[in-house]
Amino acid sequence: MSQIISEFYDGLFLTIIDVAPIVILVVLFQLLVIKQPLANPRRIIVGVTLVIFGLTLFLMGLEKALFPIGNIMARQLSEADFISSSYSDTSSWIAYYWVYIFAALIGFSTTIAEPSLIAVAIKANQVSGGTISMWGLRIVVAIGVALALALGTFRIVTGTPLYIYILAGYIIVIIQTIFSSKKLIALAYDSGGVTTSTVTVPLVAALGIGLSSVVPGSNPAVDGFGLIAFASLFPIITVLGYAQIMELINKKPKISSNEI
Repeated sequence: MSQIISEFYDGLFLTIIDVAPIVILVVLFQLLVIKQPLANPRRIIVGVTLVIFGLTLFLMGLEKALFPIGNIMARQLSEADFISSSYSDTSSWIAYYWVYIFAALIGFSTTIAEPSLIAVAIKANQVSGGTISMWGLRIVVAIGVALALALGTFRIVTGTPLYIYILAGYIIVIIQTIFSSKKLIALAYDSGGVTTSTVTVPLVAALGIGLSSVVPGSNPAVDGFGLIAFASLFPIITVLGYAQIMELINKKPKISSNEI
């Protein structure tokens, strides 16, 4: 118990150091540049305090539970005994299909719970007047991350170069950007950035390092990273793709009652 309390205080101190520059910057600009008093200073103090304590507890939870879970699950799903019980040819990339499924589910679930994505979805819904659904955007982005992690773990298992996937992915993004509506391009690009935040990154990093440390011929320092790049790229593809599909559906001519 004393160790947990000590770790909490250490984490609290580090969180205060991280948050302090942001608070100081906002306060100085408000008082010296904008030259306006802080509105509801008591509410601001309470909010900042809650943010600091919340981040401290959240980071402790990641360190104690979520990060080890990703590492342990990747190792267990990649063990020779488990693979041989599910697939006879353990040297084939197909033998790791449980890893791909687990990676996709982890990517989907962590993205749905990502606070930064929730914030972007709320603002997109407000700005669009309800046209962009909060849950619709979150699900589309989560599907993109799920596909990204499944493909990223496949890359680790097969040992293929990372740059091939990244180049191909950005070529697809460029083509989609040319033919997409300008209203959704910026939102799609932001949706890719917000997926690499507090919830997703620890689990994804642990998954990649844990998997590459078990797969024969893989080097954790070389192959263990790169999944986060996938997680930031594929949501752009899925959001732009979803927008293009919806545009095609809406452009289909409707059959009137006089034509029937």
